[in-house]
Amino acid sequence: MATADLGDSRASVALTSQQLEQYERDGYLVVEKLIDPDRVRALAERLREYTHGDRATTGLRVQVEPKVERGELKVAQRGDGIRKVEGLVEHDDLFAALGSDPAIVGPIAQIVGPDVKMFRNAALLKPPGVGSSKGVHQDAPYWPIEPMSECSCWFAIDDATPENGCMALLPGAHKLGTLPHVHVTDDYVVEEGRYATGDLVLAPLKAGGGVLFHALLPHYTAANSSGSWRRAIALSYMSAQSRYTGEGDGPTYLQIAGRSFPGCVR
Repeated sequence: MATADLGDSRASVALTSQQLEQYERDGYLVVEKLIDPDRVRALAERLREYTHGDRATTGLRVQVEPKVERGELKVAQRGDGIRKVEGLVEHDDLFAALGSDPAIVGPIAQIVGPDVKMFRNAALLKPPGVGSSKGVHQDAPYWPIEPMSECSCWFAIDDATPENGCMALLPGAHKLGTLPHVHVTDDYVVEEGRYATGDLVLAPLKAGGGVLFHALLPHYTAANSSGSWRRAIALSYMSAQSRYTGEGDGPTYLQIAGRSFPGCVR
């Protein structure tokens, strides 16, 4: 497994040529200790305020587990059924600092180039015994952006284990290009027969670390069968020279580093 320890996040860091080669070959890189434990705890506490406290979620997009939403699964508190919280980087100071932290943006800029925009951020929650699986999929087909060379940092707020739903990835499969996806119950996944389940590689991760991965790399997270929370946040970046290929002018994306370019993503 491609793993790097970048240590202190107070200054920009650089991936080695070997690490960049590993990313190019495998489509992902595991990076431990991106930020210090005190900041990780502060992020966890802040997220808990949104899900179980009285912190306002104005401007955020909150998604509940489908089975909970439909009443098929009961939870003790509403927060125990939350699956996703989007928009934290734009609306919360702690998560804004994480999304622009040099320990994350430095390696991202080596991968996508020095002019960086964020196209998405989403806290991904798997409550104990409630969090459902996310089937094998690629991120790029969800977003009308070209080229499909975006890079995400899947940052662990809790320890991510095989039991609570750590990432599983298909090394090298980003080189296959866009794979056909189909809609199934509550999900949008790669068509069966396009990959071998046995080729998936688990990427357990300690809180404070991250997985950098290519937007075309197929990946999966299992349901949380444990008694512990698994909270992470996907911080997704692209070159500011990317192009929006959907209808209209597209969204205005958050500038993280470098410049914007006429005719490219806004």
